[in-house]
Amino acid sequence: MTLMKHLLGASALLALTAGAALADPAIIYDVGGKFDKSFNQAAFGGAERWKEETGGTYKELEMQNEAQREQALRQLAEGGANPIVMTGFAFGDVLNTVAPDYPETKFAIIDMVVEQPNVKSVVFTEDQGSYLVGMMAGLASKTNVVGFIGGMDIPLIRRFGCGYAQGVKAVKPDATVILNMTGTDGSAWNNPVKGAEIAKSQQSQGADVIYAAAGGTGVGVLQAAADMGILSIGVDSNQNYMHPGSVLTSMLKRVDNAVYDAFKEGEALTPGINVMDLKAGGVGYAMDENNATLVTAEMTAAVDAAAEKIKSGELVVHDYMSDNTCPAGQF
Repeated sequence: MTLMKHLLGASALLALTAGAALADPAIIYDVGGKFDKSFNQAAFGGAERWKEETGGTYKELEMQNEAQREQALRQLAEGGANPIVMTGFAFGDVLNTVAPDYPETKFAIIDMVVEQPNVKSVVFTEDQGSYLVGMMAGLASKTNVVGFIGGMDIPLIRRFGCGYAQGVKAVKPDATVILNMTGTDGSAWNNPVKGAEIAKSQQSQGADVIYAAAGGTGVGVLQAAADMGILSIGVDSNQNYMHPGSVLTSMLKRVDNAVYDAFKEGEALTPGINVMDLKAGGVGYAMDENNATLVTAEMTAAVDAAAEKIKSGELVVHDYMSDNTCPAGQF
């Protein structure tokens, strides 16, 4: 009897231990794929960094079309993944519907606010980072004309463009900023051919620096700029390496840190809104051996001085999403 109780006790302990095992986190990439060299790839980098540091494993899904969003979320939640991180504002409505059905599962969404008790919303001040690279574009331009090519035409991307234009105008008030968007649906993030066509059009109008905030579409913009002998500016990930000596800089949006932090918190993920601004290291600009010859010490000094003023609150970059207007032009 005593032995039986002991065996039963051991079995119960094993079952309890198994039940208490930590769930694998998961990530769902937005359309464009995890190797878009930009937004999704930054998220992938954060997941991989967590994996390398912890030895843990995670689940991942790549979106093929818009209709898969809810199915993907429910599939991972039903499979026990926790937390589940998704990249992109377009998951917002679906997550708002799905999250209440899985109250024990934690979710994290990047670039959208979803007010649910089990959701962490991570947003970035893209306008601040874009202001800094806009200053750099203005200082580097010889024609006094610069371009901006966005992906899907939404307020979030116009926030990038407005911040950029403000930075350009801060150093060259009479400069011209050409703005174009790639499209109005999800395909706008993965159309490098169209990105290249728009870049050529902007160059024909005099632009000699073009900032691409368009996901995988931006790959075409950077390639076209290099082919035409003008400068480009990358986005989200450090894209300087893609065309050394041609990419002036990249506006860093630390999506990798957002994913890494969420995975690290695990099932203890703290719900609520997390704003990753310049002061918190959420945005910035990239310097390395690939663009060192393009950026002068004077340019760096001016941009860094502005960054300190933004961090302290002395300089406030207008946020397009606050009222859908831009003091630096029509956006």
